[in-house]
Amino acid sequence: MYVASSRPAKTDFRKRLPGTVFALGTVSLLTDISAEMITAFLPVYLLFTLQLGYAQFGLLDGIYTGATAVLRLVGGAVSDKFRRPKTVAAAGYGLSAATKVFFPLVGASPFGIGALMAADRAGKGIRTAPRDAMISLATPEDRLGAAFGVHRSMDTFGALLGPLVTFLLLAQIGMVPGPIFAVSAAFAVIGLIVLISFVRETPTDKKPKGPRPSFKAGLGLLNDRQFRRTTISAGLLGLATVSDAFVYVLVQKATNISLGYLPLLPLGTAVVFLAAAAPLGKLADGMGRWRMFLVGHGLLLGVYALLFIPEGGMGVAIAALLLHGLFYAATDGVLSAKVSETAPESLRASGLSVVQTGQALGRLVSSVAFGLLLQYASFGTGMTVALCALTVTLFVAAVLNH
Repeated sequence: MYVASSRPAKTDFRKRLPGTVFALGTVSLLTDISAEMITAFLPVYLLFTLQLGYAQFGLLDGIYTGATAVLRLVGGAVSDKFRRPKTVAAAGYGLSAATKVFFPLVGASPFGIGALMAADRAGKGIRTAPRDAMISLATPEDRLGAAFGVHRSMDTFGALLGPLVTFLLLAQIGMVPGPIFAVSAAFAVIGLIVLISFVRETPTDKKPKGPRPSFKAGLGLLNDRQFRRTTISAGLLGLATVSDAFVYVLVQKATNISLGYLPLLPLGTAVVFLAAAAPLGKLADGMGRWRMFLVGHGLLLGVYALLFIPEGGMGVAIAALLLHGLFYAATDGVLSAKVSETAPESLRASGLSVVQTGQALGRLVSSVAFGLLLQYASFGTGMTVALCALTVTLFVAAVLNH
């Protein structure tokens, strides 16, 4: 009797979370190893090897996080129009993989590095909405939070391994960029192969519900009051969010831990994100996805507040990374699940891309502005502005979606 009663639970779990979620999770895991290797390496390389100023670093980081955000709209619209999200996602993953091959060729040129960073993020912009659309269309609506949570957990496992690989390579070879970029490229190519070989699209024999897909129809979703408020709120909160690269630099400066630990700081965020993404995604299905999204940004406020503690040392660094990981676990996949509630099936990728574009553009402006702030003002002033900005926008987002 025990054996018989245990098997249906496993079968039920697999039925509720389809193979598409796990296959795309594997693709994201491999791709994030590649991406986070670069993310962990660039702050050390650009700020302390090439001696770029904070303003220059902020501009490059802004390019990396949001300069090609409008391509998300293109990726979403093309995916919906031709009903081939896998093909569009593969193009994005392929573009990002190709950039890793060329990184060693640009050497120490900030312009060359910036151009390749823009191309890499263009790939991310193209693939993100179609990938999330494949997850949402394959998953029952009442399990969307859990599905995106599982996907983000697998994605984050890659984000955890990426900085570790970078740290180990730097320990063996020193500050030599070529091998870092070569290994990163290898992981990206393997991820693309997994996508092409193992990810299956949801059958398209039945016409999706909703308006006829087009670029105009995707933007027309903003006429819906709930969708519009979600988009505006996500964009404003993105504008008030300090980028990951700056968070790790600020944690190192605020706590005075060794510079050698800087490439490892993303591991702290990734470990917590990995552990919490699936449980918080499932919890969001019950308590409300937007409420969880706001709670996550409240945790980010805690990160900023901790950085005001003078000479906090390793304890403050660990606490900040813990809250930073919980922030991502409560917001990243949860926002995609929230948007999937309102965007019709025929415009699912377009709807996701509209919200993600607003958020990415907000983070682009944030990176550039915060870099200028650190360049020409004090550390304390920069953190005070960040704390106040996030507090105000969090209140506005809560009121807009009340």
